[in-house]
Amino acid sequence: MTHPDEPENASSQNSSAEQRLGTVGVRKRSVDAAESRSANRLWWDADADDYQAEHGEFLGDDDFVWCPEGLREEHAGLLGDVRGKRVLEVGCGAASCARWLARQGAEAVGLDISGGMLRHAAEAAERTGTSIPLVQASADQLPFAADSFDLACSAFGGVPFVADVGAVFREVARVVRPGGRWVFAVTHPMRWIFPDDPGPTGLTVTHSYFDRTPYLEIDGDGRATYVEHHRTLGDFVRALAGAGLRLTDLIEPEWPEGHTQQWGQWSPLRGKLFPGTAIFVCTLN
Repeated sequence: MTHPDEPENASSQNSSAEQRLGTVGVRKRSVDAAESRSANRLWWDADADDYQAEHGEFLGDDDFVWCPEGLREEHAGLLGDVRGKRVLEVGCGAASCARWLARQGAEAVGLDISGGMLRHAAEAAERTGTSIPLVQASADQLPFAADSFDLACSAFGGVPFVADVGAVFREVARVVRPGGRWVFAVTHPMRWIFPDDPGPTGLTVTHSYFDRTPYLEIDGDGRATYVEHHRTLGDFVRALAGAGLRLTDLIEPEWPEGHTQQWGQWSPLRGKLFPGTAIFVCTLN
């Protein structure tokens, strides 16, 4: 992904997916819910193989890694005791987190908008022998009955890719039982003021934190092939409160000593200076 301030035809780490989709440049404009869903279904289907090839080893087949900083649920315990709990992973990708949850005794379900990513989830289930139900749907249109789950989680899943984050939170509040927990990790909102560069160039502010205009990549016809939405920390807090969710903790993982693996714009250089991830821990009132 290139930054909104970068010129059209800027180089990208995701050139294979961009070539498949005919991506020619970037735009800043409003995007509705339907266009966001369409673009990100296209993108993650096109990028699924490359994403797993690049990040699959780090994420593991049945491990729960919250973020590029390497924080694991095994050590963080943000979801609490999941034994016997019905847990929904939103934006599950290859569903490594959901399989880890299943190994801890949870009844886990994985949901993702991309059939390509769910194909990798099914293949990993065969490799590990841990099979979970997989559902293809958007994070703002959860196809489940009210009070279907005890917990819901998302580790860099569907939250940034929907036009109305409040709709995601309202859907989570609908399907999670009262007193349940919703924990999700996203790119830290302050990262939007910097270019997507893991090196020294990525230390210089180039963009307004307060500009919520969506980031788009487009093809030659102007069709969105990738959409991501920026929200401030305050935006997230207000949307959670509006959905009846109570924020109980906000975790900004520090870059661990000795962690040298670079992931896109995440790097030891930047990680030592400012957070790359925000993890919101919430309970349903």
